Amino acid sequence: MTQSKSPSERRAHLVRLAGDLFAEKGFRATTVREIADAAGILSGSLYHHFDSKESIGDEILSAFLEDVLAGYREAVRDTDDPRTAIEQIVRSSTANLSRHRAALTMLQNDWNYFSGQPRFAYLRTAMKEIEQTWIEQLERGRETGQFRADLDTRLTYRLLRDILWLPTSWRSSATWSTDQIIDGLLRLLFDGIRA
Repeated sequence: MTQSKSPSERRAHLVRLAGDLFAEKGFRATTVREIADAAGILSGSLYHHFDSKESIGDEILSAFLEDVLAGYREAVRDTDDPRTAIEQIVRSSTANLSRHRAALTMLQNDWNYFSGQPRFAYLRTAMKEIEQTWIEQLERGRETGQFRADLDTRLTYRLLRDILWLPTSWRSSATWSTDQIIDGLLRLLFDGIRA
């Protein structure tokens, strides 16, 4: 005898299915009918759980950014050392990005749409906090002499953010584990490539 899913389990299942479709096809290109078809339900049944496609997107993106920001806040709260904070931010980012691949892909592919919608105004606020957290740690490291005096903190942030976001497009790598990628990035960042 199989048990049916609880309403919260069905909702979570629908969010995962929709996230996969949004990541694959794009948020705007994915229809409610396609989400319902993937779930094996009628389109109207989807509205029992969500009032709109935007509500599903909102749930996916807000959960992602809440997790990212919680990890960043914890990383800087737990240490006064900027290098340690950045190491924790990198590890936290990678863990969250791997759990929220669909959300990251949605942000990368449909940023212009989301950032122009009042419902998603929190995205800009969250992205500013993410950027500020990185820049504050990089500036502290520069001021304390841990990082180079000529370090361009904004450029460094953008480069590191984009590097961290890139592995989501690698899918799974048979060559390197996630920990190997993180450790490689941190070695490159802090030790460089010089002999």
